[in-house]
Amino acid sequence: MLDYRTRTFLAVCRAGSFTRAAEELHVTQPAVSQHIRQLERHYGHALFAKTARGVRPTAAGDLLYRALDAMDNDERRLRAELDALDGEKDERPPLRLGCTRTIADHVAPRLLADHLSRRPDERVLMRAGNTRELVGLIEGGEIDFALVEGPFDRAALESAPLSREPFAAVAAPGTPRPAGLADLLGHRLVLREPGSGTREILERHLAARDLAVSDFAGVVELASIPAIKACVRAGVGVSFLYRVAVADELAAGTLADVTPPDLPIEHDFALVWQRGSHYGERYRALLRTWRSHETKTQ
Repeated sequence: MLDYRTRTFLAVCRAGSFTRAAEELHVTQPAVSQHIRQLERHYGHALFAKTARGVRPTAAGDLLYRALDAMDNDERRLRAELDALDGEKDERPPLRLGCTRTIADHVAPRLLADHLSRRPDERVLMRAGNTRELVGLIEGGEIDFALVEGPFDRAALESAPLSREPFAAVAAPGTPRPAGLADLLGHRLVLREPGSGTREILERHLAARDLAVSDFAGVVELASIPAIKACVRAGVGVSFLYRVAVADELAAGTLADVTPPDLPIEHDFALVWQRGSHYGERYRALLRTWRSHETKTQ
């Protein structure tokens, strides 16, 4: 159980200000300052540095925040589980997960269908967003874990892979397969918005070849995978998506596979959760079940 000093510390970290933290906690600013000084004496490190707009955690403060934030989120879930035992609430807390959009649309439905066939009474709450958005929801305690495809801070999050997924370059039917990536640069590039895992991975691989999305004939940004596929099918340009997201269209011939042989891209779909969470082993066990299901369906 977190005490009043650690809750004050978390409030200051989140607010970036002693004054705003005091207002949120309904205490005086001197009380906030006293709580922080007590923690600094206890740990033997300065926890905050002044900025023009307030304060920011030091390296020690950042480390402490990550640990205490995970404990705070764990405590809230534990309290909900305890409440479910008192007879007044007969439902366990829901499975609260997030998924990046490719996973939400093309992988999560079959995982959750299998999961609910084995646990028909479990409630599921799923949020979709890009990797950055989902990490923020984990840190804020709004979801417990997420299946993501983009890069994430491994110092703050623990992870385990679900599967390794290949990319495919796709174009309108009839587009010839290129001899190399250079043959695709004359097309418009249709891709997700900045911050999406799919885009970040593509940009990283292009940068390794001294290229950028701006080297294509044009760029069209769309936040919807179905919209991207519809535009590509209509001849707007080419796109790079996970093969699992275009498998049906490739099989039906409504999109053409134009993956250049000199740009092989594979990336993990990974389960991520707060580092240090008491529930980490529970998430690993769930992932092992999901991974086994994915292996059987491939």
